[in-house]
Amino acid sequence: MRHSLPLAPQFYVTAPQSCPYLDGQMERKLFTSLQGDGAQELNDSLSKQGFRRSQNVLYRPSCSNCQACLSARIDVSRFKPSRSQKRAWKRNEHLERRATSPWATDEQYDLFRRYLDSRHADGGMADMDVFEFAAMIEETPIRSRVIEYTDVESGDLIAVCLTDIFDDGVSMVYSFYEPELAKSSLGTWMILDHIKIAQEAGLPYVYLGYWVPGSEKMGYKAQFDAVEIYRQNQWVRMDQTADYEEEFHPLSTDPIAEQVAGISFPEKRSGT
Repeated sequence: MRHSLPLAPQFYVTAPQSCPYLDGQMERKLFTSLQGDGAQELNDSLSKQGFRRSQNVLYRPSCSNCQACLSARIDVSRFKPSRSQKRAWKRNEHLERRATSPWATDEQYDLFRRYLDSRHADGGMADMDVFEFAAMIEETPIRSRVIEYTDVESGDLIAVCLTDIFDDGVSMVYSFYEPELAKSSLGTWMILDHIKIAQEAGLPYVYLGYWVPGSEKMGYKAQFDAVEIYRQNQWVRMDQTADYEEEFHPLSTDPIAEQVAGISFPEKRSGT
């Protein structure tokens, strides 16, 4: 006889620390290890429920006083670029895409360091050395790719994105680019190119990470058409006119045990 058993991993909670997105708030994460034969299935399932991957860990914000971090994705079939996005696409037509295995290079790290030093010098990744960078890129138990963008004339590496492949889309885990070319809207252009990647692969979504109402750092995600957010345990279309005060209420977050109980897991076959 054969029956199905859920792939139910152990979950843990980080200690509270200052929120990087909202002043005066404290951040806390619910996380689990991503490993073993079922890693890809677990990642696919939990990513649909608001989780993100960092190396071999899956995490989701689980703050005690708010739930403002909302997972965001673009519905590729409904997406229509704005005029400014069309200009950004044309502005970067000289860049060539190359997908590689998740293997870190010195050239990538040099670009990464220039990007951090210019744009995120006081951020949580500011002190990341070459070994930590290599771990970020290479420690992945699922289908991941490094997407490099080079100038077709000079051959210079201009931008990079660490991208995960899901059963229903692509996820932009972390991207960085040449800071001297910030006016070229490279961040926007990489999202546009990932929409194209998803279209070419027949995948319905591009996962963007978290969107936080009221956070200037995350505001750019709302500029894309056809964005959906994971809100109250379901994917809904983003409505920029909506009232998100409920997400900031101190009673908006369920106890950790209830959060874990509400997570759906993939099934594995087991014989008896």
